[in-house]
Amino acid sequence: MIHEFLYDIWPLLFAASSFVIALSAAIHVLLHKRDSRAMVAWMGLIWLSPLIGATAYLMLGINRVKRRASALRQAMPRVQGQYDLAPHQVTPLEQFIPDTLQPLSRLAGQVSRQPLLAGNRIQPLINGDEAYPAMLQAIQGAQTSITLSSYIFNNDVMGRRFVEALQAAHQRGVAVRILIDGMGLRYSWPSIRGPLKAAQLPHAIFLPPRMPTTLPFINLRNHRKILVVDGRYGFTGGMNISLGNCLALKPTAPIHDLHFQLEGPVVNELQAVFAEDWAFTCKEVLSGPRWFPAPETPGSSLARVIADGPDEDYDALRQLLLGAITAAQQQIHIITPYFLPDASLEDALITAALRGVKIKILLPQHNNIRMVDWASRGLLSPLLMRGIDIALQPGHFSHAKSFTVDGQWLLLGSTNWDPRSLALNFECAVECYDDWLASQMDDTFDQHWQQSKLLTLKDLTEQSPLLKLRNATARLLTPYL
Repeated sequence: MIHEFLYDIWPLLFAASSFVIALSAAIHVLLHKRDSRAMVAWMGLIWLSPLIGATAYLMLGINRVKRRASALRQAMPRVQGQYDLAPHQVTPLEQFIPDTLQPLSRLAGQVSRQPLLAGNRIQPLINGDEAYPAMLQAIQGAQTSITLSSYIFNNDVMGRRFVEALQAAHQRGVAVRILIDGMGLRYSWPSIRGPLKAAQLPHAIFLPPRMPTTLPFINLRNHRKILVVDGRYGFTGGMNISLGNCLALKPTAPIHDLHFQLEGPVVNELQAVFAEDWAFTCKEVLSGPRWFPAPETPGSSLARVIADGPDEDYDALRQLLLGAITAAQQQIHIITPYFLPDASLEDALITAALRGVKIKILLPQHNNIRMVDWASRGLLSPLLMRGIDIALQPGHFSHAKSFTVDGQWLLLGSTNWDPRSLALNFECAVECYDDWLASQMDDTFDQHWQQSKLLTLKDLTEQSPLLKLRNATARLLTPYL
C-alpha cells in the first residue's frame, strides 16, 4: 500500500522538489548577482532546466572565492604603517595634483584606505639585469631587517644567489622574513625551499596546495612582489625571482620585465602589506622601528600603495583602472602581458577613445600562456574598431606591466589586466603622481612601440574560421584564465 502511494505521489514530490530548488537558486541569483546580463542568463537556465540549471549554478555561478578569502583573513585586521602620517596626509597634497586627476586621487583613497604620501623617489629597473643587482646590493647593505615576498622564487642560479645574500644578512644579525606563494613555489623542481631550509632562513609558504583541503583555494594566490630592506628601500613591480629575467645571461626562456625601486614614506606602506600577509601566514606580528622606522623624504613623487585581493570590500584595482580611464584627457599607454578586460573596462576604454583620448596598448607577440593569448585575440576587434591602437611586441615574452595617463600618472606593480589579477589573486600596486616619471615611462613605451607590429582589424577579420572559433571558445573561459 505504501509502495503504491509513493509510486503515485513521486512525480508530485519530484516536481515540488525541483520547484523549491529552482526557487532557492533564483532567489540567490536575485540577491547576489550584480551583472544584469548574468542574472538574466542564470534565471533562464534555472527555470527552463530546473535541476540542471540549479546544479550548474551551484557549481559555477556562485562566487566562493571572495567568501573563502574573507573567511581566511577575517581575524586579521589590515596592518597600517606604524608612524605619524600627519606630515604626509592627502589633504595638503591635492594642490600639487592636476585638477583633472584630483577625482582619481580621491577615488584611490576611498577604495584603498591608504594615504597619498609625499617625498618619495621611484626609479624604474629594466629586466633582472638592472633589478637584481640593485636588490642584491640593498640586501648586502641591510642593517636591521629584510622582508621578501615573491610569487615565483626559482631554485636556479639567480634564486640561489638571493639565498646566499639573504643568508649572509641573517648571519650578521639582520631580521629576515621570506614569503613565497604555494603555487609559485612549484615553478622549479626541486623547489627553493630546500636551499632556504639549509640556510636556516625564516620563511613561509602562502596557502600551500595540499590536496584536497586547499584545492578550493587554488585561485587565492599571493601574486605580490615586494622586497623591503631596513624599512627604507623598497622594490616592487611585476618581476619574480628567476634566471629568465636576466637577458644578459642568455637564459633558455628569456622574459622581459619591469620592476621599480622606491624610497620614502611609501616604503612603509609596502612593508605594511607584507606584514599583513606574514601575520596571516605565520601569526607573527611585525611591529616596531626595526620593521617600520620613521620615514625619510628623499624625492618628490606623490605615491600611494593599493593592496587588493578577493577578501576586500571593494574591487580596488578594477575601480582604480576605471577611474584612471575616465580621468584621461589626452592619452593612455598600457603595457600588460595578459589583456582580458571585463565588459566594464572594455566599455570604459572605448568611451575614452570616442571622446578623443589616444589609447595605445602594447601586448606580447608571443604569450607564454596560449589560452590567454587566444582569448585576448578574441576580444580585440571592438577596441580596434573604435580607434584604439594595439601593437604586438616581438622577441622575448614581455611580462612587463605599466599604465600611464596623460604623462602625469603612473600605476606600477603586480597587476595584470585580467580576471585573475582583478578578482582572484592578492595583488599590490603603487599609483604615482609624477610627470617626470610618467613621461620617462612613456618614452620607454614609445621605444618599444616603434619596434612592435601594429595589429589591424584586417589581421583579425582575415583569420581562418577555425582560428576565429578557437579564439571565441577561449574567450568563454576568460573568467577562469
